[in-house]
Amino acid sequence: MNAAAIPLGGAFAGVAPVLAAGAWFKNALCGVRGGEARLSRVVGDLNTPEACIAHEEEADALLGWLGKPAAIAHDLHPDFHSSRHAAGIAARLGATAVPVQHHHAHIASVCAEHGERGPVIGLALDGVGLGTDNTPWGGELLKVEGARFERFGHLAPLALPGGDRAAREPWRMAAAVLHDLGRGGEIAQRFSGEAAAATVLAMLEKGVNCPRTSSAGRLFDAASGLLGLCLKMEMDAEAAIRLEQAATRWIDGRGWPVPMSDGWRIDGGVLDMRPLLVHLTDTGDAEQGAARFHATLVAALAQWAERACDESGIDTVVCGGGCFFNRLLATGLRRELEGLGLRVLAPVNLVPGDAGLALGQAWVALHALEN
Repeated sequence: MNAAAIPLGGAFAGVAPVLAAGAWFKNALCGVRGGEARLSRVVGDLNTPEACIAHEEEADALLGWLGKPAAIAHDLHPDFHSSRHAAGIAARLGATAVPVQHHHAHIASVCAEHGERGPVIGLALDGVGLGTDNTPWGGELLKVEGARFERFGHLAPLALPGGDRAAREPWRMAAAVLHDLGRGGEIAQRFSGEAAAATVLAMLEKGVNCPRTSSAGRLFDAASGLLGLCLKMEMDAEAAIRLEQAATRWIDGRGWPVPMSDGWRIDGGVLDMRPLLVHLTDTGDAEQGAARFHATLVAALAQWAERACDESGIDTVVCGGGCFFNRLLATGLRRELEGLGLRVLAPVNLVPGDAGLALGQAWVALHALEN
């Protein structure tokens, strides 16, 4: 174990030790003892026997430092190797197993890094995490206070034609948007190079193998696919990276574009970005479209969070999740929120993605033990 130490101050110095197992992507674990947290090395995605074995070795090493933990925190998804292994450790040691919803953990990890114990409004934006309603979440507006959270809102769900395959082929997300917009007839022509285009249209029309997700990551994929920047990914987050790169080229040369004032709708806590996607569908300049996407999304998220702050009386917004690797999103949203007089917390020493998630799981477990 080559664990990175993170001081949590004296707040939890008297709370019993906890172990947190992380999630599935970019897995890392976390142990907390005596007010100090230690993050393990990142063992990677838990999709190989080697990664699973490495995960178990890191867990054993942390347990050697912790002694007997009172709680073992893990992701809400029961089928992750990290969740199953955590449940086994809890049963063997007589510890309490604490399932933690994925996006709650993202926001909690930032709170832990800043020592923030009060209620916050959290913007958790990433690829996917199992929600409490057993659907795939990923664009979440949460009220978080320690071991408790409330889902204030979410991005309007998009279909995933082909399920997980849609997360690797952004053209499928673009096709889902076209179908939602009543323009499914354009799918075959726009994506004529894709042999499955007609099949995907039929799936969307019949609602077969098309689960819906609130994922912000898939929203970025859809935008990248609509602009023709990335139709199939060869590396993780390639579509979002290409979208950010295209937007950066435009912004570096011309500055931030004016957000589309009619580019989004907020209805009952649901943020619908499809009006913006209509614009991207018809734009002829991919770099301008990418810049307009970022500017409008930032403005929409800021308004969404501001409304939640007004309704709740909370003035702190916490940003977490892998989408905040995007520099334009992270810096632009901070600028907008601080301009509204809100306090913004974001990862400083930890990464915003799943590699730092276990600290948030541990933070939630510590609060649960304290209560």
